[in-house]
Amino acid sequence: MLSDPLLDVALRAALAGGEAVMRVYADPFEVTQKDDKTPVTEADLASERVIVEMLTAAFPDIPVVSEETVPEAGFASPAARFWLVDPLDGTREFVARNGEFAVLIGLVEDGRPVLGIVHGPAIGVTYVAHGPGTAMRRRDSGEFTPIRARVPPPEGVVVIHSRSHENSRRLAEYFEGKPVLERHVCGSALKFGVLAAGEADCYPRFGTTMEWDTCAGQAVLEAAGGHVFGLDGAPLRYGKTGLKNDGFLAWGAKPAW
Repeated sequence: MLSDPLLDVALRAALAGGEAVMRVYADPFEVTQKDDKTPVTEADLASERVIVEMLTAAFPDIPVVSEETVPEAGFASPAARFWLVDPLDGTREFVARNGEFAVLIGLVEDGRPVLGIVHGPAIGVTYVAHGPGTAMRRRDSGEFTPIRARVPPPEGVVVIHSRSHENSRRLAEYFEGKPVLERHVCGSALKFGVLAAGEADCYPRFGTTMEWDTCAGQAVLEAAGGHVFGLDGAPLRYGKTGLKNDGFLAWGAKPAW
């Protein structure tokens, strides 16, 4: 598929994970709750199994940190180089059957996301990147084409934010007095891809996320010339204790404020 061996295997694993997800999506399925009260389905587990198996088989020296198995391992400190996998990002969107969920595979090196796959199997879009200037998007079974984040237009910023998590009052307070042209909602890390493709300018997230929620999307966005900062203004880093993010702002090619 791709000439880059790491990216090619990660893409194949993400596509296989997406196929596992869609097999469950096609029929009625059971939803259970994890200890943290978030939903989980057989699709999460089936996707994780195939992704972890493929990554481990191809690169046995690179540890895999994945959402559905990490809690059992007690959040052990990852290595300097490791995979971060969310086998089904946007489980709430999956349960709601709105199509806005994704399979995420990212590679971290020395605390930075350097490779990312964001695959939306239900809507037929896939974003990939491995390093600066390599971000690409494919729709359905077409060819991958380069994408690039944009500078916000002079008339105002296009904002994209979460449907499931964001507090509308907090968003309203943050954007009060700022030049916002449009606001859109979208589930999962697909929002990073929208920014990377130059179709929006800002994605704010004020609540807690996990590193597997952001790694792949950040890698794609930064490869497309975008930026991701913690709420303190520092770049979002990986391999933190507990693997938690405290909130962030994702921007296209130029932060507007």
